[in-house]
Amino acid sequence: MLHIDNLHAFYGKSHVLHGVSFDVQPGEIVALLGRNGSGRSTTAKAIMGLVDSQGQIDWNGKAIVGKKAFEIAHLGIGYVPENRDIFPKLTVHQNLMLGQKGKGTGSRWSFDDMYQMFPRLLERQYTEAGVLSGGEQQMLTLCRTLMGDPDLIIIDEPTEGLAPKIVVLVGQYLKKLKDKGVSVLLIEQKLTIAMKISDRALVMGHGSIVFSGTPAELNENTYIRKEWLEV
Repeated sequence: MLHIDNLHAFYGKSHVLHGVSFDVQPGEIVALLGRNGSGRSTTAKAIMGLVDSQGQIDWNGKAIVGKKAFEIAHLGIGYVPENRDIFPKLTVHQNLMLGQKGKGTGSRWSFDDMYQMFPRLLERQYTEAGVLSGGEQQMLTLCRTLMGDPDLIIIDEPTEGLAPKIVVLVGQYLKKLKDKGVSVLLIEQKLTIAMKISDRALVMGHGSIVFSGTPAELNENTYIRKEWLEV
């Protein structure tokens, strides 16, 4: 599905990613872990064509390096950035409408699905998105991305700043994506949620992958956790 090999990325003259390689398979949740500054968000941006990059990024067998972000999105990759990027003056429902591609025919997801998954959005569907709480905005961003019916969704720090109850809800939501055949690349700092729901875990450090394995293997690897994850 998604194949990345020897990926390098740059901000101007700053060389941020150094030969990153990994895969995401259909229906798989892969956690991309690491401390701030390790290169996780840059990896997501490189996949989406938002930073200068070199190397190989293949999506369903086709190279996507050099394509524009909107072209990559239309190929079936959804992206939920850390800063959420909602449209504050539009209502919740209007934000969801903007996530649709075409008329939404044949999509795995409907407005009713979104409102059933997050009833709070149903209650606030005619409210301007800018007045929602942080947790509600996170729900909205996730749902707006899903309305585009992606086969892979890249989610950057979905639980950042959220209350514990909402964190649990987001974890349940991500499992529902897998149940519907959507792959997830989850960028997270919180080990708890990542270890519970992921099929595989990748750990980044200094712009490179320093560990790849199952959550159980990561849990047993004291050196990797102390050296690259724990504060």
